[in-house]
Amino acid sequence: MNAVRTTDPLPTTTPNLLSAVNLRLALLGLPTLQGVHDAEEDLVAPLLERQRELSRRLDDRLPPVDERIEAFLADFLEGTDTQPRLPRRTLTLDLPGLARTLSLPVDADDYSSELLTSYRLANGVLHNPRNDRRTTAGVFHIAEGGLPIPADKKAVPREVFGHLLERALTPPAAALELPITSTQAQAASCFVSLLLRPLVVVGVPGRTRERRMETRFIVPGSMVANLDFVEGIFGNAGDPYLPENDAALDPLGWTGHTGCVILAPHLTHVTKQSLGLPHRDKATERQIRDGMCWSDPAERYNDGKAFKVCARDERGVMVTIIADNYFGYCKKEVKTQISMSANLFGGAEEEHSGGAMVFPSWDEGQEFANRYAAGSPTVDDVVSRDPAAWESHDLGWASLAGHPELVLVPTGARFSLATRSITWGDEAGTNGGGERGIPFRGDTTYLDPTGFRVAMKQVRNDPAQWTIIGTSPQTTVCHKPSTVSGGGKSEISKSIADAITLGNAYVADFDADMDAVEAIFERDWADRYVDTSWNGQDHRPILGSDRSMGSVIKLLTPSAEFSDDHNAFIRSIPPHVLELVFVIKRAYRPEWGEDWRSHFSVSRVNGRPGNRLRLDGQQVLVDMLRVGFESDGSYRLFSLRPDYAAAVKVQTEDDITASTVVPSVDPADEGRSVKYVENCEGLLFQRPDDAIKPGYDTIAEADIATPGTFLSNFEPLDRAAAQAMRDDAISLSEFTAPMRNLITEFATATSSALGATSGSAPAGYLACSARPRLVDGKPSKNPRYLQLRPDLADPVATRAAYTALRLHRGLAMDAPITTGVDVVAAGRRNNPPEPGAPALCAFSPLHYLELPELLMEFISSMTGKSPSTTGAGSEGAMTKSPFNALPTTYDLNAAFLSFALSEYDGWISGAGHVGPQVRVDHDISLLVPEVFARMTPQERDAQWLIEHGYLEPVADLEIDGRVVPASRLGHRITEAFTRTFLGRIFMHPTAVLTEAILRPETQDRQVFVDSVDVMVTTHERVARSYLEDGTIASACPPVRALLEIMANGTSSEGWTVHSPEFRALFTRESVLNSSWYAARLDAAQSAEVAELEAGIGALEAFLAGSPDRAGLGERLADVRAARDEAATPAARERLVGTLGRQQAFR
Repeated sequence: MNAVRTTDPLPTTTPNLLSAVNLRLALLGLPTLQGVHDAEEDLVAPLLERQRELSRRLDDRLPPVDERIEAFLADFLEGTDTQPRLPRRTLTLDLPGLARTLSLPVDADDYSSELLTSYRLANGVLHNPRNDRRTTAGVFHIAEGGLPIPADKKAVPREVFGHLLERALTPPAAALELPITSTQAQAASCFVSLLLRPLVVVGVPGRTRERRMETRFIVPGSMVANLDFVEGIFGNAGDPYLPENDAALDPLGWTGHTGCVILAPHLTHVTKQSLGLPHRDKATERQIRDGMCWSDPAERYNDGKAFKVCARDERGVMVTIIADNYFGYCKKEVKTQISMSANLFGGAEEEHSGGAMVFPSWDEGQEFANRYAAGSPTVDDVVSRDPAAWESHDLGWASLAGHPELVLVPTGARFSLATRSITWGDEAGTNGGGERGIPFRGDTTYLDPTGFRVAMKQVRNDPAQWTIIGTSPQTTVCHKPSTVSGGGKSEISKSIADAITLGNAYVADFDADMDAVEAIFERDWADRYVDTSWNGQDHRPILGSDRSMGSVIKLLTPSAEFSDDHNAFIRSIPPHVLELVFVIKRAYRPEWGEDWRSHFSVSRVNGRPGNRLRLDGQQVLVDMLRVGFESDGSYRLFSLRPDYAAAVKVQTEDDITASTVVPSVDPADEGRSVKYVENCEGLLFQRPDDAIKPGYDTIAEADIATPGTFLSNFEPLDRAAAQAMRDDAISLSEFTAPMRNLITEFATATSSALGATSGSAPAGYLACSARPRLVDGKPSKNPRYLQLRPDLADPVATRAAYTALRLHRGLAMDAPITTGVDVVAAGRRNNPPEPGAPALCAFSPLHYLELPELLMEFISSMTGKSPSTTGAGSEGAMTKSPFNALPTTYDLNAAFLSFALSEYDGWISGAGHVGPQVRVDHDISLLVPEVFARMTPQERDAQWLIEHGYLEPVADLEIDGRVVPASRLGHRITEAFTRTFLGRIFMHPTAVLTEAILRPETQDRQVFVDSVDVMVTTHERVARSYLEDGTIASACPPVRALLEIMANGTSSEGWTVHSPEFRALFTRESVLNSSWYAARLDAAQSAEVAELEAGIGALEAFLAGSPDRAGLGERLADVRAARDEAATPAARERLVGTLGRQQAFR
């Protein structure tokens, strides 16, 4: 019953797809493709004729999902003078890839309509809609008669919605034309439809079942590219006529909710008067405010601008008309409907977020061996626990069955690049303790029985150098919810490696510096501890093979474990000498013995010793990371620790997330609730901001160069343009190999029109990652492409990560594995004051906010300027308000419970700017997960950080006799935090985040005050709208009190934000003991039983008229059993610690 999703690139045409299109066109009695003829076509023609006649006699009966939609519309519009009917005959996309095939002519490489220009590319398809960006101003309209309509939406009379729907379903003839037949004398024209089954409820073994809703898209034929777009993201749920695809017959996997999306851009030409809107003199106050009236009969609805309007109620059916064809609106509408389903079903959230599992990694140098305590697991332990999963080999190692690239070696194995070998002793103590080994290969990942991973890796930009990378099996799951546009949702899961550049190892005075290094190497470190009982034992030299790079760095980093004399000595070492120690340790090879010094030198420049260190005559390069920009636009670059390596990440989220909060499945966390998340998307609608600079965004260049990519808002480059790029050798060399090769191959290919059926001739256009579409003569700020989810695009890396996790947890390789959220860090996009955008730059790089202040941020969701939208300001509750068709109090209640029950600390990281003077773009977004992944759970605890001086409160300010409530910024990181935790990444951490960055008010006090004032004013304005539209009535007591305080300064009880009684409401204990939370759990139980009862009825009705198909009789028995169990007191008790369900929606 789930959506069918393919991870292979989709071609624009293949003979099979063309035949499939022809068959479906013939079934509808439409003109078929000229020049495309199958031998079997004549054989099936009589069958198609019979099927057309059967459909006619059945009055072209609707599929079950459409019947549910039409039944809702008949009820919703009862009493009006409208009776819209869904199209009886649509070209149903029951096969993945049909939409793409339909979106371009067979015999041409481009297609143009009033709304869209499309191109067949060497690297996929390019669709440039009329508008390159979306706007949220005045776009969102809701029909009256269902659930409450928030103040930020326009209320539409039911009759008007009915008239809009009637007109939406009667588009101009040109809009119905299928692009694939547009060059024929007889073009085919029709509606095209697609069934989706988007994820709503995350399945957590032992806690929740996965649940999905159903969504139908119906579009005029010329807009079939929009269906290619949404199919790529959400999959294809198949033929809606077939019982196996009927959600009503899958009660255990369906939320019970249905959505419908109809594209109708022609509605921007409809007049208000023709829709039945009143004259201004007869309009209500809200109709005047919303523009739902007219003075001039020629006035167009919504002033002729794009809009979307929906009808919905608490039964869980939503029908939406979108009067635009911008791709982002289609994706966001599915998001809207998932959000509706999550709120109405209960126990789930739809979140605007990004996220990743982050595995910290280290550069282990040329030699590495992990040290383990006695009793650590062995290879035999792993294989005997899970014999079917592993293939044992002689000498005591194993490989994952079917995946020889994943190799299991004993704990304590020694890895050597010099000998290209991995060696170990006999784990069992037999064989006389002899050493064993295997070759160390570059195409293999090695794991020990604890899950620690080791691989060799080429040093970036220096293919002659290799190093050993070790990766922890312990992951930190970072969740970035409520993140505004441009706030870094995608960046949290991107590798930081693209921001790393190479610098030169620096020497001030070669002879003196090398003497200082030699003195450090010769020092005995055995008496360094403050606890004297530890002294006298560790005599390992720095260059010894039994002392790792990490051990050396720890040895030379001040610590409370060390004596005052040792710490003082470390602090006396000049920074550049300390860096030399690490550089030499990293490069050292055992065969040098004590003669390491002869391998290092500097060149002489103008007769004087230079400052760039060389190893055996080759320049020594060190890694540096960009963290922001100087005022002149140059990079702020900082040396990374020699043992630092970019964390390995497995993306878990990017924009549309389904999440749930349930009691932990880990017995060690009994009594604690945990959030689990899952990405709702298979392809990600990415905006590669940094790809405008050739060679910088290596991932985007590789993605965009991949055949079959869906692109939008790029410039179509013909062969002549590509040849000019190829001939500009210097510019071409700046691209990475995938894009460079694509440009060269396309420029060299023979130009010809696409073959009618083969698709073998080269396409006529190319899209380049660094060439956005020109809009009004300027490059679009919103180029987009659909990226295959990184966890799906690199299955080898994903498999390695999950194998390591299972080993670490002692699980079988086929055992279900859950990874709950560890860190919640939302993102804000900040900007200095600019024309049209007030100052919003008071946040330093990382803040901790207690739950009341955190929810203030989520309620307002303030944003600076973003390339993906046309304005700045507030994106509303949790950044979802513009696209939320329900009162946002439902989401706020769930978000509050999510934090209160799970007791996650609330973090906010910044993007764009820190203060008015420091531009950081997404550098902080990339850095934050690296920092958190290298902290222990205790170190990530906000209260522990406060107690140890790593976080400081932001105090209120008094300016000209008034109080500026800067305390709403919560706590921010200190220099001590930077020194300790960024010190695990950088050589000189305090230089990375200076006083001006940690305390933005020191850059410009007035801009800081203005920023806080903007925040407070926005808090008040946004909260007041909940009071004015009455939706505050559906807020749970803590959220209601918070909204009142934001709007008025005090709650109805007289509490302020600092009142102990008010703050006590935001604790887990208070929630669990409250009557309103108990009512949510009761509502969740009742709704579950009712949904299962409805499912039983649907199954019984189907089986009464049909023989048992696909085991539906057995499914009916399962649903009955589930219904009986759901009604028990034990089932109610298991809901404690979950989100429950909104008890009242009106």
